[in-house]
Amino acid sequence: MKPSLPKGTRDFLPHEVRRRNYIFDTIRSSFHRYGYQPIETPVMENLSTLTGKYGEEGDRLLFKVLNNGDFLGKADDQDLASKDSNAVLPQISKRGLRYDLTVPFARYVVMHQNELAFPFKRYAIAPVWRADRPQKGRYNEFYQCDADVVGSDSLLYEAELTQLLDEVFSALNLGVVIRLNSRKILAGLAEIAGHEDRMLDITIAIDKLDKIGEEGVKKELLERGVDAEAVSTIMQFLATDDLEAVAPLLERSEIGMQGVRELREILTTIGFLVNRVEFDVTLARGLDYYTGCIYEVAVDPEEYPDVVMGSIAGGGRYADLTGIFGGRDLPGVGISFGAERIYDVLEELNLFPKDTNDDLDYLLLCLDDESLAHGFDLLRDLRRQGHNTDIYPTAAKLGKMMKYADQRGAPRVVIIGSREAASGEYTVKDMRTGEQEVVERLRLVGTT
Repeated sequence: MKPSLPKGTRDFLPHEVRRRNYIFDTIRSSFHRYGYQPIETPVMENLSTLTGKYGEEGDRLLFKVLNNGDFLGKADDQDLASKDSNAVLPQISKRGLRYDLTVPFARYVVMHQNELAFPFKRYAIAPVWRADRPQKGRYNEFYQCDADVVGSDSLLYEAELTQLLDEVFSALNLGVVIRLNSRKILAGLAEIAGHEDRMLDITIAIDKLDKIGEEGVKKELLERGVDAEAVSTIMQFLATDDLEAVAPLLERSEIGMQGVRELREILTTIGFLVNRVEFDVTLARGLDYYTGCIYEVAVDPEEYPDVVMGSIAGGGRYADLTGIFGGRDLPGVGISFGAERIYDVLEELNLFPKDTNDDLDYLLLCLDDESLAHGFDLLRDLRRQGHNTDIYPTAAKLGKMMKYADQRGAPRVVIIGSREAASGEYTVKDMRTGEQEVVERLRLVGTT
């Protein structure tokens, strides 16, 4: 059988894992600095927890897990015969792989609310799964790096999370644009268009603007039952790119003006940032649970015009996510970094630091069997002093061992023969420059 992987999943070579860890460590460091605490939740959740939280398209992308044992044993024969998957599914599957880290977090908060201090600031770095069509920057299995605050409606947290986004991407040396909008502004748009009851239909269509273009959005709005006059109002609204220009259009909408006032406060509070922050009226983010400010981060097109990639981070404010699980209403706001897309962009732009390729300080090469024992003793001392060190396990021709050292990406090799073992002075070769020097054991063990 020829080995293969499921579509939308990937293996990672050692150097790729080190680069991914560089991203995770950078993000985790900022999470800690901003006072977020780590939590973990299971990779599986009950489907009752997951469904109905991500909108109609999100529900279709949930990976379902078959029940244990004879999962067809309790399925209705008539439903099976009619091939009615909607009827059969609840009978054969009660669990699913998590779609994101936010809904499991809301469930977690409700179950542990008596053990937590509010406002509660948490972070999680973990894989999620979506049954989407794999393409560049989009995978079925990928990591998210989330930070959320629950238990406060203070807009200071929106400002803080904007600063956090800016800090992380600045640390990664990647220029981005942080785009902000508000679902309240979008609710106001639906109101002035005369379709308050179709706000979700409108936002789902708007969220596809960058994929299907203006004509595609118009067509989808009409198909979703929005009349032509309202479609015209919506498209005129979406052509406005300034918050202060949007405000007069929303004067007749109380919720729309509330969204404008909140964004004004957030933008005023943020202060100086390295990266650009922009108001984007077309930003919709289709997840149903967002109720206030929403974020989306993309690679700065002015700085990197040749990079083609969707959003690499996003998030937003949610007002009642915990309430749907039976807990008290706890408002929250959070952001999520898309680690896979960030990796792809950093790799494309060659922005990974060179030292992310290094996992060793030294590789020891022993020229004969007698020097192997000496080399193993030196190996122990180097490791005890904090040096990442490995040893070629047998005495072999130097050319063969040097090839292995090159394949491992070892920055330095220590060559040990009978003379070096007797004198305690070793030939150390820098694999990058080709330079070599003789180093005494005491100095070798004590250097970095």
